Amino acid sequence: MINNKPKVAFICVHNSCRSQMAEALGKHFAGDVFESYSAGTETKPQINQDAVRLIKKIYDIDMEQTQYSKLITELPEIDITIKMGCNVVCPFVDSKYEEDWGLVDPTGKSDEEFEKVIAEIEKKVKELASKISNKLY
Repeated sequence: MINNKPKVAFICVHNSCRSQMAEALGKHFAGDVFESYSAGTETKPQINQDAVRLIKKIYDIDMEQTQYSKLITELPEIDITIKMGCNVVCPFVDSKYEEDWGLVDPTGKSDEEFEKVIAEIEKKVKELASKISNKLY
């Protein structure tokens, strides 16, 4: 752990939407508590454009400037794995602790549905930061 900050990997099959938003919000809200990464077993040529647009609109974060779709084999050694809720077999990443957030994939849905998932990710990122800060994981 660099600077004693655990490395958290947000994992989903395609690493193009929920896991990317979680990485961005992890960096934004909990960068002082943990290092955020995201990855999947498959990649997409670009991050989901609705996710990019709404994260930019809500938080003024441009995910395309700082993130890209990557494979779990590209991750450093991970301390905490967060699965997004794949509804299939989620990819395995070796870590000391794991959670499944069971988030609905908003791909192809309305902005309102995206915003619900984004709000849930923000809440869960803050809860995770609190658990880590209080050594509860």
